[in-house]
This record gives sequence, structure tokens and C-alpha cells, in this order.
Amino acid sequence: MTQFIRHYLLSLQFFTRIPITGRLSDWVGYSPAMLRASAGHFPGVGVLVGGLVAAATAGLLMSLPATGSAPLVAAALGTVLSVFITGAFHEDGLADVADGLGGSLDRQRALDIMKDSRVGAFGAITVVLALLSKVTLLGLLGDVSGPLMVVALFVAHVVSRTWPLLTIRLLPHVGNTATSKSKPLADQISLGALVIGLLWCFMALALAVYGQMATDFIAIDLETDSLLLAFANGLLASLVAWGLMTRWFWRRLQGFTGDCLGATQQVCELAFYLGLAVSL
Repeated sequence: MTQFIRHYLLSLQFFTRIPITGRLSDWVGYSPAMLRASAGHFPGVGVLVGGLVAAATAGLLMSLPATGSAPLVAAALGTVLSVFITGAFHEDGLADVADGLGGSLDRQRALDIMKDSRVGAFGAITVVLALLSKVTLLGLLGDVSGPLMVVALFVAHVVSRTWPLLTIRLLPHVGNTATSKSKPLADQISLGALVIGLLWCFMALALAVYGQMATDFIAIDLETDSLLLAFANGLLASLVAWGLMTRWFWRRLQGFTGDCLGATQQVCELAFYLGLAVSL
């Protein structure tokens, strides 16, 4: 259990701006092997980030005037909070992937562009469109039901951080492992770490389903079976998005980089919201 907690806190250090400093940081420790093992807690990071964003969004929905614009405002401010918590870590990966794969058809040139800290036109446009799509889709879900929007936020943050673990498992790391922040992730994720990640995801999904069924939290004109089917379709859309992204990385790069993992998280999160919205 001590090792489990240390790996989780190390994952929070790597993937968020949540301060793990001082004596706590000394207790957690660090080694490349620990960071590699902490990758299995990526969905667990989604539990915390998604939980904080969902709670803040629920508070905003209760505090804002009950008008048609309230869900859109809550969605925008909730998105701001998620970017603040993660330090735009995943959005930065999305921008780099868009610049690299959009800026050159040559594999090596694309990798070089992705390593450049500057953001180009492809990256800027992609991030703007991704954030705009996220806010509007969440606003649409909020128009259907505020509680539905809150639950969708929580689930999407966890699910979208689960699929990248499969990318690590299936594809080789092709970044510059001498300088890449994701160097410890270059080796294939262990089966044990993958199981931990899947357990995080399963627990989050079970919590969301149980909460809805036990408290009738989502008050919309839908039978429970129909609502669960809608969430299942959101999961399916997210899975399809992961498959397309993975295929794209294999065809263009013959592997993945750390930026590819961030881009996959962003696209899979968007796909979940879209699949859920279309189903409803």
C-alpha cells in the first residue's frame, strides 16, 4: 500500500500542478522505475482532476442564475480549472502533435517539429478548436441536465486517461529518449501497471453508475437503461477515437512520443462527450 501511494503521488507530480513538495516529496522519492510504474495511475489522476472539476462545475451550476447560458458558463470555467490543474500538459501535447504531423509528411521532420517548444499555426488552431468543442459539447450536455454534465465530466477525465496506457503497451516509444520527459515511459507498460489503470477506470465507472441508480441524481426524461446505453456509446466513441489516433501514430511515426499521449487524452475526452451527446 505504501508503494501504491508513492506511485500515485508521483503520478500527480508528473501529470498535474498539484503541489507534492517538501517532506512529502522526499517521502515519495523518485527513480525512472518508479515513474514507469506510476503510469498505471494515470486514470487515478483523472479521478482526482475529474472529481475536482466536476465538483466545481456542480457548484457553479447551483450558484449561477438559472438561465440557458448557465451550463455554457460553467463548462467554460470548469475547463479553465482543468487546464490550471494540469498546467495545460495535455493541451501542449495536442498542439505539438498537430504542428508535427500537420507540418510535415516526413517522419523525422515531424518528430523534430514536435520537439520544438514554439507553437505553430497548426498547434494553435487545433487547441483553440479543441477547447471550443469541449466547452460547447459540455454546454449542450448541461442544457439536457446539469447533473448529467457533471457526471460526464468525471467519467470522461478518467476514461480518456485510460486509453493512452494501451498506446504505451502496443507501440514503441520513438521520441528522443535522452531528453524526453517521457523517457521512463519508453519501455512497454507492465501488465501489473496496466491492470492498476484498468481498475482505476472500472472503479470510477462503477461509482458513476451506482450514484446515478441509487440517488436518481440525473433527472432527465430517460429510462436508466437508455442512460447507461448513452454512456456506453460515449465509451465506444472514445475507444474508436483512441484506435484512430493509435493507427495514425503508427502510420506516421511508427510509434508514440509523450506528446502523442497528451493528444490522445484530449481527443478521447472530446469523443466521449460527442458520443454521449449524440446518443441522447
